[in-house]
Amino acid sequence: MARAGRLVKPAVQELIRLTVLRRERLSPGWMRVTLGGGEIDRFTPMGYDQWFRIFLPLGGDDGLERIPAKANKLLGYLRYLRIPDGVRPVMRNYTVRAYRPATPEAGAEIDVDFVLHGSDAHGTAGPASRWAASCDVGESVVIIDEGLAFNPERGTDTVLLVADETGLPAVAGICASLPDDAVGIALVEVGSDHDALPFPHPPGIDVRWIVRDRDETPGTLALSAVRHLRDTEPPAPFHAYVVGEQALPAQARRHLVNERGLDKELVSFCGYWRAGASSPTPQAQTAPRPEGHA
Repeated sequence: MARAGRLVKPAVQELIRLTVLRRERLSPGWMRVTLGGGEIDRFTPMGYDQWFRIFLPLGGDDGLERIPAKANKLLGYLRYLRIPDGVRPVMRNYTVRAYRPATPEAGAEIDVDFVLHGSDAHGTAGPASRWAASCDVGESVVIIDEGLAFNPERGTDTVLLVADETGLPAVAGICASLPDDAVGIALVEVGSDHDALPFPHPPGIDVRWIVRDRDETPGTLALSAVRHLRDTEPPAPFHAYVVGEQALPAQARRHLVNERGLDKELVSFCGYWRAGASSPTPQAQTAPRPEGHA
């Protein structure tokens, strides 16, 4: 089998300035923010789980103007950290939930779905959750495209997709990009029935929602579901994609390779956040590296 690269990088990585067009509460735990305007014409959609770094102007627009051109690289990130506290924008990683090209009536748009972690009233919400719940139409943001973690060269005919709720937009984006005759299983763990947001998928993809109890550690039930799949679910060989709380992709990959005998080159995985942190923070932000996700 030809070796497929870990990540699929975009042709160009540059600062792209966008504005908030609208926001919509999808469920108690989800807020959708639609971005467009600005420099949206410089964004190239790639489908699947295309992700980007977003800079949120919690310190005002002045901070956005001070973002270095290569803030997603080590030296640029160090320059970003030199922006004074209170002015420095908050940087997080998010997935393109949907992209709509421009029409004669309207410009192109990007939907971004934010998990609303914690409570703003109790001071437990993360900065991205607070921003998504309160951003205004016309507000500015800056993004840097990072490409795909799901490498289609590893296979799109038969897949196993596994995620906690933070990976739901990625799973939905992948399913929207798969061929109509794709087969496989999508295991998606969420914190409540209300947050199990349905999404279009090929008829051969069996979407299995897993709802955890309040005290259950995120990712635990999804990992258990992976371990209890029958040997023929899905039929080998298949492309496995696992994202979410960092223990989920690490342990699921170990199981698939060591117990199921799946070629490690057929596993795409990424730890999005760590349980016990003050707010779910993608590992790639804590130590940005040229190769992208940890």
